Amino acid sequence: MGHVDHFQYGALTPVIAYLMSCLGSALGLLCTTRARAVRGWVRARWLVLGAASIGGTGIWVMHFIGMLGFSVRGTPIRYDVSKTITSLVLAVIVVGVGMAIAGRRNAGWVGLVLGGVVTGGGVASMHYMGMAALSLDGTIHYDTPRVTLSIGIAVVAATAALWAALHVSGFVATGGAALIMGLAVGGMHYTGMSAMSVRTEGAHGLAHGVEATQFLAPLITGISLFTVITLFMVALSPSADEIREEAELSARLARLEDNRGAPFAAGNAGGRRVSHRRRAENDPRDYFRSGR
Repeated sequence: MGHVDHFQYGALTPVIAYLMSCLGSALGLLCTTRARAVRGWVRARWLVLGAASIGGTGIWVMHFIGMLGFSVRGTPIRYDVSKTITSLVLAVIVVGVGMAIAGRRNAGWVGLVLGGVVTGGGVASMHYMGMAALSLDGTIHYDTPRVTLSIGIAVVAATAALWAALHVSGFVATGGAALIMGLAVGGMHYTGMSAMSVRTEGAHGLAHGVEATQFLAPLITGISLFTVITLFMVALSPSADEIREEAELSARLARLEDNRGAPFAAGNAGGRRVSHRRRAENDPRDYFRSGR
């Protein structure tokens, strides 16, 4: 059996992975709280940003950074690019689908649980698809009970994330929820990683693909750009409470304008009727018709 090391750089990779997961979760929560306060295309835009933040930064990037600390003695490790990118797309899509299911009107707890199951199953699929992108000179085996446990953790974590996305608001609450979500995502990842073992005896294949470090430059650039843009949009946009207050103020002003306009319209109509009557009474043609 090959010696598997998940922490070849010590606490560096798990700590960075956790921080990125918390950052992605916080951005996703900030986006979804704004989505709850608006409608139409603006709502769809915030939901897409929320799904990309949670699924992309909060989950997929956490997985990838955690994998940077993974090594197996006696064999190089490579990654299949297409499968790795597919796992990223899958993570974003399943989070978006889960938000759509749980965020429907009158969805209730049934919708929340269903969305959590769909999202959690998708997150687990993303994790193991990312592991399927792994290529090394050996054979990978998985412990079924631990795999099952990791899937259960993914479902619970996804359900908690969806509940937070739909109910949590405010800076302190959002920060606390993001810290918990980061722990849940990390727990799912390392539970799934502990389920694997590698047999290198008698292996004669060659690892194919690219090294993990070849992802670093585009990963850091892409995530930094996305994070800055999202933070910029969130910072410039009004908060959910401000959006609701503005909507309520607009509604009150509209009702006030309607209430003020109704008596004026009624009075104006009455004035027109009186004016027509007086003009008819004072019409000179009536004098000649009467023969006076």
